[in-house]
Amino acid sequence: MASRRKPASQPPAEPVIPQAEIDRQVQRAVERTLSRNIPGLRLPAQELDIEVGQTPKELVYARDTLRLYRYQPMLAEIYRVPVLIIMSPVSKGYILDLAAGQSFVEYLVLQGYDVYMIDWVAPRREHAALGIEAFVCEMINDAMARVAADCGESDLTVIGYCLGGLLACLHAALYPRSGLKNLVCFTTPVNADGMTLYKQWVTSKAFDVDRLVTELGVIPGEMINASIQALRPLQRRANQLQLLNNVGNDAFVKANLRFDRWAADQLPLPGLFTQEFVRDFLRGNQIIHGNFHVGDKAIDIGKIRVPFLHVAAEYDHIVPTAASRDLIGLVGSKDKQEIIIKGGHVSLVAGGNAVYRLWPQLDRWLSTRSV
Repeated sequence: MASRRKPASQPPAEPVIPQAEIDRQVQRAVERTLSRNIPGLRLPAQELDIEVGQTPKELVYARDTLRLYRYQPMLAEIYRVPVLIIMSPVSKGYILDLAAGQSFVEYLVLQGYDVYMIDWVAPRREHAALGIEAFVCEMINDAMARVAADCGESDLTVIGYCLGGLLACLHAALYPRSGLKNLVCFTTPVNADGMTLYKQWVTSKAFDVDRLVTELGVIPGEMINASIQALRPLQRRANQLQLLNNVGNDAFVKANLRFDRWAADQLPLPGLFTQEFVRDFLRGNQIIHGNFHVGDKAIDIGKIRVPFLHVAAEYDHIVPTAASRDLIGLVGSKDKQEIIIKGGHVSLVAGGNAVYRLWPQLDRWLSTRSV
């Protein structure tokens, strides 16, 4: 039976930012990006001596911007059904493997799951023509086949984070007989009307996505980061003050620096993917309206019938609950559940909030469906 856990209180309303201020920020970000005349290749330099992504893994498959990894099992006996994590194409996967004891990947491996991950690398100009269809119907399709060949199991659990969850849903709707056994989505957007500030950004007269793609080929990560920072303009300053107040706590400082490094380490997006996502999702809201297409294939989220779990964060400013809460109703599964955790977009999957609240709940849900 479907069950839905409602938040104890209503999440705070998004801050209202005048459109003129959004236009000013967009114009500044666009002109700064174009004036540097770089095709989105240069990511922010991160030279901090902070180790991340330390859980042992091996590269199984690579193509275009996709990298498929398998994490080394740590137990003699593992669950039959492997787990494939699909990261958001704008985010690096090490947020799920920050450090020992703070790693979602490590936790899954220690519970006996056979864990794979689709991580992404920065696209080059030659990848500008990679659109949503290439991600869903080619790269993810290939990666799932590689997982089956590598482990010898045809069944698969997919866990998608943020836009990775959206890509996982699109794939599951198109390929219901792909071997997918369970689908888990973390803070996955489906209703663009719930992403108010993002819509302000992409509907600004100063945001000319076609011009950016024509001149650069890909949308630089620094511009994606600028749009995220605009959602909570005081957050970075607050984090810096919190760091100053805990400067004597080495563990706190290292954890803070790991989070800060990841937050600034946004990946560029291929030009065609960005154009389609802006036009069809953020501006057109076509998933909710029922006319979203991947290539020439119509998407019906109701065709997803496998056991389904959606996890949302009550105070998520990247994907507000208003943008994700419709997903549980759209999915056609009889066995479906939604968990809403107090916290934000990142603390949902990393940090104490995740370690003590989410991970054990996920393990209880997944363990009985992985044999």
